[in-house]
Amino acid sequence: LADTSKEGSMATEVKGIPKFWLDVLLNNSLISEMITENDQPILHHLDDIRCKLGFVLEFHFSPNEYFSNECLTKQYFFNKRPPADNPLDYDGPEITRCNGCTINWKPGKNVTIKVMKKVKKHKNRKDIRTVTKTVKRDSFFNFFDPPKECLSEPDLDEEVVELLHEDFKIGHHLREYVIPRAVLYFTGELEDDDDEDEDNDDFDDDEVDSDDGEV
Repeated sequence: LADTSKEGSMATEVKGIPKFWLDVLLNNSLISEMITENDQPILHHLDDIRCKLGFVLEFHFSPNEYFSNECLTKQYFFNKRPPADNPLDYDGPEITRCNGCTINWKPGKNVTIKVMKKVKKHKNRKDIRTVTKTVKRDSFFNFFDPPKECLSEPDLDEEVVELLHEDFKIGHHLREYVIPRAVLYFTGELEDDDDEDEDNDDFDDDEVDSDDGEV
């Protein structure tokens, strides 16, 4: 992994700049695609993003009107076991699943859902009733509610596999690039192409958590 300690310390020095992390995320093309207009007022309260050893992402928020959590977390688990049928084909630890967290939304503030109301009339009677339906909508905060399945499970639905791979890509990108180079994203000095040139999916064995059922 690249030595990003200097860039990480720079991010610590700028703590307290209004909208710092919101601007960092918006200036990264991969992450900005996840952020909706409804998300931005909430992300104004994002004070810090950290990655703990074992690949646990922590999003720290100041008190706000949207949810009561002070910290939202996302944890990734790895399979460190070489393939039994071909151990020489082992390329290193691979992410197999992830856990989000429960967001304690305040009443009427959940931006991950939309309440739809439809007025229905009875065919034979004149009475009218309103039917309420809750549907999921796009939001950055869906990141904390990933699929529960594990990639090692047999016969996984293709859509679930695609969602998991995309989630793993985002988590890896946050850890390897966004967090340690936050200042450069904030100032606009770093282009996404700079990250792509250095991108790799290798992980050090002492930096990852294994899943319970895996080595």
